[in-house]
Amino acid sequence: MRIRALVVRITRQFLRDKRTLALLFLAPLLILSLTKLVFDGNTVSPEIGLVGPTAALSEKLEEQQASITLFDSFDAADKALHDGDLDAIIQIVDGKPDITLEGSDPSVSRSTQLVLQKALQSGAQDLAPTVHYLYGGPDMASFDSFGPVLIGFFSFFFVFLLAGVSFLRERTSGTLERLLATPIRRSEIVLGYLAGFGIFTLIQASLIAWYSVQVLGMSMSGNIVNMLLINLLLSLTALTLGTLLSSFASSEFQIIQFIPIIIVPQAFFSGLFNLDAMNPVLQKLSYIMPLYYGADAMRGIMIRGEGIGDIQLDIYVLAGLSIIFALLNVVALKKHRRM
Repeated sequence: MRIRALVVRITRQFLRDKRTLALLFLAPLLILSLTKLVFDGNTVSPEIGLVGPTAALSEKLEEQQASITLFDSFDAADKALHDGDLDAIIQIVDGKPDITLEGSDPSVSRSTQLVLQKALQSGAQDLAPTVHYLYGGPDMASFDSFGPVLIGFFSFFFVFLLAGVSFLRERTSGTLERLLATPIRRSEIVLGYLAGFGIFTLIQASLIAWYSVQVLGMSMSGNIVNMLLINLLLSLTALTLGTLLSSFASSEFQIIQFIPIIIVPQAFFSGLFNLDAMNPVLQKLSYIMPLYYGADAMRGIMIRGEGIGDIQLDIYVLAGLSIIFALLNVVALKKHRRM
């Protein structure tokens, strides 16, 4: 009877906690569905630009399922390559194929080279091509490509978790309630907490940036100060989002429940996996993911050497999301203060 009573109590406890039931039954289905859409999506064809009279080569590349764009001048093709619209450019120089690879993603470079190799060996050209890289090089490791994404992901994840749990403890310990009983404004409380947590966020961002470049030897083509700025903005977004969601949790376990819904989907849309392989409709979900903008800026700085002007959209979006989440934090505090 005692065992039966314990089983009944646990069952009732689960049935009353709808979020736990969702975590148990729905979250795995969501993650499995995202995994299928990422790894079992559309076939990605390399985007190749051809300059000059290369009709025979164009025909052979199309047989290899490559997507071909014709250009009248190398400058136009080079601009498209810098803008990320092409994976490679081919032109004929002194009778030999001259290939320029974009190079920021080693896996894409390898697949593009494989397509080009098959086309050139099929009889369109008999001469060995000359290969150049816009970014990186033949020795660029895969870790250099997805390392910047991992930096952003870990910064976002740990700050989100720290902020959510810490702010929840402020509520459950009664500290927040005592603060709300004073004349202090809700906006001042939010800014105070963000500034306090932000100090450690800045230290974390600096440590990760230094360790990644100096100890792990990760590729760094741009300014490390810009990398630090993006990492700080991404951490600030995670900080404001974590404190906001903690307002809707009553225990640390409920903070953990947000991870499959908030953190895991961002990993799929951050750039760790090829977004071009997803359904075009599904790809649009990346535009609401903070980590998508943070990872894009980090890769731009570390791999392509981009400056502030090149990543300003990512900066504006991350700053805007931080402000929106901070304002929502002020609104969320209303339910903890009796007006």
